[in-house]
Amino acid sequence: MSGHTPKLILASASPRRLDLLAQIGITPDVVTPADINEEPIGGELPRDHALRLAQEKAVKIAGQSPDNIILAADTVVGVGRRILPKTETAAQAKKCLELMSGRGHRVFTGVAVIKANGDMLSRVVETRLKMKRLSPMELQDYLDSEEWKGKAGGYGIQGRAGAFIPSLIGSYTNVVGLPLFETRNLLTGAGYKS
Repeated sequence: MSGHTPKLILASASPRRLDLLAQIGITPDVVTPADINEEPIGGELPRDHALRLAQEKAVKIAGQSPDNIILAADTVVGVGRRILPKTETAAQAKKCLELMSGRGHRVFTGVAVIKANGDMLSRVVETRLKMKRLSPMELQDYLDSEEWKGKAGGYGIQGRAGAFIPSLIGSYTNVVGLPLFETRNLLTGAGYKS
């Protein structure tokens, strides 16, 4: 390759991921969401699901855009072995929040980076959280806010639901949607210079 400077392509439609990258001074050259089937495979655990989706998204976009650096991620909320959905309806969000109310849960983000030469670097980051027991009024107020729309597990910690989380062990930015420490390390390892 003569003088080709690889572009950084973000394989995600998430505005939160763009905001998080901007926080550490990284602006992707191109944003190309990867349209893949995100249904869990039978018996798949939350950690494995997050990594598989991130890798599949990266591979899909790398196929369309070789010789560039691809960054893909997927965030999954797990309660025990269960994978909670990205909530699209208030009923789904209510079910997720009731399941987590007063209990611990984990957030996993799979991050995959494909180098310009086609090699893939990837990892999963896990954050453990506890959610307070939600009163019926707190639950209803949150559902009415519609902040749950499209969020893994039915909540966004960077919004009102931040008041529901008394303890968190691990990366906060992981819960928002992209673990910044690990993502920067993977990008650096892939030869990306911001």
